[in-house]
Amino acid sequence: MPYRRLPNTDQARLRALKAALDKGKQSYPYDLAYSQQLYHDIQGLLPQFEQAVSQYTFSKERQAKYGKLLADQFKEARIYVSHFIQVLNFCIIRNEIKPEVREAFGLDIEDKAVPDLGTEQQLIHWGEKLIKGEEQRMMLGGSRIYNPSIAMVKIKFEKFIEYYHNHKNLQSTTQKMHEKVLNMRDRVDNLIVNIWNGIEENYNELQGDKRRNACSDYGIVYMYRKDEKPSV
Repeated sequence: MPYRRLPNTDQARLRALKAALDKGKQSYPYDLAYSQQLYHDIQGLLPQFEQAVSQYTFSKERQAKYGKLLADQFKEARIYVSHFIQVLNFCIIRNEIKPEVREAFGLDIEDKAVPDLGTEQQLIHWGEKLIKGEEQRMMLGGSRIYNPSIAMVKIKFEKFIEYYHNHKNLQSTTQKMHEKVLNMRDRVDNLIVNIWNGIEENYNELQGDKRRNACSDYGIVYMYRKDEKPSV
């Protein structure tokens, strides 16, 4: 026997409310299969929930798109930071710069390897140290490092930081929108249950497919269990 399946997604919840509301608009009050109070409840809650879902969906999609842009900026900034450290090491190998200079960048004097830059936090850590260290070294009269210069590294790094903070703000906004939707779901689910209960009770005298068809016209969803589905 088919069973009633309540909505389990926000879009399904919206469809259920809209279907019931549409029947309410098309029917005289005395013909409506659920109460007028529930009809007014739909009118009050549906626009709020629809707006909340729309805002959350928009924010989530925007965050995802911006996340891809952030990934591009991360890769580019990481290349420049990594290359600057490699050029620094080449300058030391050629005796153009003393190994002790590595300390100005937070590096070990004997460490010739590029530090791990695999995460955003690691890139921020080393990017800030390189820029600060090189600027201090220039103030003390040190010879400039080129290809890349610290000025170019700074441009790429600051662009990455801009995208990083903007993405964090979008994540925070998306989380707030999600919490707003979550806080409304119980009210929406309870309203749908009350509406569907009222509809099924109204058509209680009908039997079998006639009753289900009448209820389905109001948006109630019925599902066959796997072993109950008629063969095609």
